[in-house]
Amino acid sequence: SHPAPNRPHDPMGQKVHPTGYRIAVIEPWRSRWYANKRDFGRLLKQDQDIRRFIQKEFKGAGIPRIEIERTSEAVNVIVHTARPGVLVGRKGVRVEQLKKELQEIAGITCHLTVREIKRPELESTLVAEVVAEALEKRMAFRRAMKKALQTTMQAGAKGVKIEMNGRLGGAEMAREAKEREGRVPLTTLRSYVDYGTAEAKTSYGVIGVKVWIYKGDLDKGQKLDYRFPLGGVVKNDRTEMLQSGGGRGPGRPRGDRGDRGERGERGERSDRGGERGDRRS
Repeated sequence: SHPAPNRPHDPMGQKVHPTGYRIAVIEPWRSRWYANKRDFGRLLKQDQDIRRFIQKEFKGAGIPRIEIERTSEAVNVIVHTARPGVLVGRKGVRVEQLKKELQEIAGITCHLTVREIKRPELESTLVAEVVAEALEKRMAFRRAMKKALQTTMQAGAKGVKIEMNGRLGGAEMAREAKEREGRVPLTTLRSYVDYGTAEAKTSYGVIGVKVWIYKGDLDKGQKLDYRFPLGGVVKNDRTEMLQSGGGRGPGRPRGDRGDRGERGERGERSDRGGERGDRRS
């Protein structure tokens, strides 16, 4: 039934994927190639097959991101992993085997680039997987969330939000639980917000886990480059690094408004003057 006129209502389904929202603004494309109308669908499906195959074969390697570059003669698959030893194998045997398997999928020469993730605590997909794993081992869901929040904030994140949905604690009815620390500015395009999901397959059903990690702001014209730890920042052909500590991020001058805490529901500062801070006009 339609809502009555002049009655305030909350429209559903207004959430935007944080990575897709920032593509071409600060985020690079995950697949980088050009194809005509005839080949586009085939190559897109190939990219999907390559990603699914690697994720399935190396589930324990901690792979949050797979980038694919193409030329007319070859495909370059860039795998970002927290455990390169699992992917490479003894004396690189597993890499050669993986190359052959990828060549069968792509039908042309495949090159494989393995990039190690130095700080897995700051990768949202890996944090989500850790929480999901804890739930599968029957850890209390709220404890699992708080532990992940603490670890990520200690690693240097400026804000973390974790959400999970499903039969939490084996309850009859599915519900939602959220935990948050710091700030996560989802609508600010300059803010580097890493988003990842995972599924915990428990004996009483599947529980979905979502994680948002805010790592700092970028200056105008800067873009992320995942060839560097924490996603380096490229500006004017010169590479800088995002701040890894809990201090100011790039693009945020000292004393900027965002460092003073967040506004509460009624416009108060949440970290000033007890429960009700001073109102600011």
